[in-house]
Amino acid sequence: MNMKKVMAFKILLLLAISITTVGCKRSSSSNSSRATGWQINNKDGGFQYNTQFKEQETAPGLVFVEGGTFTMGRVQDDVMHDWNNTPTQQHVQSFYMDETEVTNKMYLEYLDYLKKSYPPTEDNYRAIYNGALPDTLVWRNRLGYNEVMTDNYLRHPGYGEYPVVGVSWIQAVEFSNWRSNRVNELKLMNEGYISKDAAYQKGEGETFDTDTYINAPTQVYGGNTEYTSSENTRRRVQTNAEGEETGLYATRETGAISPKYRLPTEAEWEYAALGLSELRSYNTIRGRKKYPWDGQYTRSGKRKVRGDQLANFKQGKGDYGGIAGWSDDGADITNEVKQYAPNDFGLYDMAGNVAEWVADVYRPIVDDDFNDFNYYRGNVYTKNAIGEDGTVKIVTADEIVFDTLPNGKVIARDLPGQIAQIPIDEDETYLRQNFDRSDNRNFRDGDKQSSRQYRESDFGDDENAVDGENSLTSKMYNSPKHNVEVDDSTGALIREYDKSNKRTSLINDEVRVYKGGSWKDREYWLDPAQRRYFPQTMATDYIGFRCAMSRVGSKSKNKNKTKN
Repeated sequence: MNMKKVMAFKILLLLAISITTVGCKRSSSSNSSRATGWQINNKDGGFQYNTQFKEQETAPGLVFVEGGTFTMGRVQDDVMHDWNNTPTQQHVQSFYMDETEVTNKMYLEYLDYLKKSYPPTEDNYRAIYNGALPDTLVWRNRLGYNEVMTDNYLRHPGYGEYPVVGVSWIQAVEFSNWRSNRVNELKLMNEGYISKDAAYQKGEGETFDTDTYINAPTQVYGGNTEYTSSENTRRRVQTNAEGEETGLYATRETGAISPKYRLPTEAEWEYAALGLSELRSYNTIRGRKKYPWDGQYTRSGKRKVRGDQLANFKQGKGDYGGIAGWSDDGADITNEVKQYAPNDFGLYDMAGNVAEWVADVYRPIVDDDFNDFNYYRGNVYTKNAIGEDGTVKIVTADEIVFDTLPNGKVIARDLPGQIAQIPIDEDETYLRQNFDRSDNRNFRDGDKQSSRQYRESDFGDDENAVDGENSLTSKMYNSPKHNVEVDDSTGALIREYDKSNKRTSLINDEVRVYKGGSWKDREYWLDPAQRRYFPQTMATDYIGFRCAMSRVGSKSKNKNKTKN
C-alpha cells in the first residue's frame, strides 16, 4: 500500500514539473519577437515593450463610451427648418467622456496649481494666472440683480459641485492640457518613474509636461533631475555596456502614459448625449431620438417622481424653476451635478444645466461627403520646434510669448516647460494625399473653391489671403474683425472696433460650436442635435464644458461581446 502511495506521489511530482516546464517555455516564447525571434524585455538589454498590457485604464472622472454608427443632426420636430443640422450618418470611434460637467471645485484646483507654479506676483507670470481666471462678470444683467453669483459662484463651497461657467473655449482647452499633465504625473509617480517628493515639494516653475517628458525627460521640472533620478525613484533600471542607465524613463511603449484629456468633438458629444444603446436593433440603428433619455417628453413618467422635469432648463417666460414648494426641476440657475438621472452611457446633464463647448470650428454644413469617420473641423497641425543644438526647444520663463485676444484678454501661447510648437511645413506635406497644409479649419468650406464667388480664372491668386479683405473667402465669412493692441510706451490697451457696415456674417475660423441646452434655454435646445456657435475668446453664464479622451486598443471593453 505504501509503495503505491510513493509511486502515485512520484507520478504527480513529475506531472507538476512537466507542467511547470511547459508553462515556463510558453512564458518565455510569449516574450520572443514574432518578427525576428529575439527575446523582448531581456534583462540584459535589447528591445523593451509592455507585453502584459491588457486594457486602457479609465482615467479620473471619465466613463467609457463604446463607439458606433449614428444619425447626426436633427431627425424630427425641426420646426425652424434650420439647415445647419441636416441629418448625416457618421461613425464615431470608442472614447471616454467626463461623467459630469467640469465643476467649480475642479477648476479651482487648476487655478491653485497655476498660482503656485507661476506666482502672479511676478511680472513675467502674472498674465498666466489672470488669463485662466473665469469671467465672473458674465452674471451681471443691466436689469437684474445677480451680484451674489458674481461674487460667490466660482469660489464659495455652496457652489463647489456646480458646473463652472464664464470660461472661454481657449480656457477650456488649457484646462484640459493641464489635467492631462497632472493625471500622467500621478500615474508615473505610482509606477515608480517619478519620485513621490515631486508631489508637493516642487518649486516655482518646476512643472511637469507630458510631451516634454516623452521627448526630453531630463527637461521636466525645469531641468531638475532630482525627481526622475534612479536614486530617488522605485524603478529597477538596467545598465548597458557603456554604463548608461536604461529603462529610467517611461515611453509610450510602456503603456504608462495616458492619452490626453481634450474637448470632445461635436460628433462625439452628440453621440454620447443621445445614449444610443436602446436604439439598437440587431446590427442596425433606428435613430429618431429626441432627448438623452428615452421618450418624447421632458417630464418623468415614473410614479414616484411623476411630473418632475428630467433636466434643468427654462420652462417658460419668467419660469426658471417652478413654483415655491414644488420646484419641478430643482434649480433656477445652474444646479449641482448628478441631480438628474444619467443617460444610458452613464453621463449626467447632457441636456440642460449648462450648454457645453466642443472642439469644432463652426460651419453651417457638416461635410459628410468628404468624411464620415470621426468627423471634426478644426485641425491645425503643428510640430515640435527644434533648437540650434538639434533638440526640442523648451519654453523658458524668459521666452513666454503672450497673445492679446480681441476682447483684451492676455494669454500665454506656451507655458514654461512646454515644447514650443510651429506649423508643419513641406517636410510633412510634400506629395501627401491626406493633407497638404497646417491650418485645415476652413477646408472645403470658406476656401476659394467653396465660395459662390469662385471663378476658375481666380485659382492660385491670393492663395494665402484667407482672411484678407481682397480674398474671395472674405466675401463668404467676413465677420467683424475687432483689434486690440498694447501701447508700448504706456502698456495701455488700444481698442479698435470694426465699424464696417459691409459685414454679412458672424462666422470665422475663431467661432466654436457649443451643444446642449442650458438653465437659460427653452426646451427646444435640449435636443442633442441642436448646434450653436460662439467666439472662442468669449464666455457666458450658460456655457461650461466637459473633457473627453480617445481610446486606444479595442473598440469594445468586452472583446467576446455577442453581436446580436
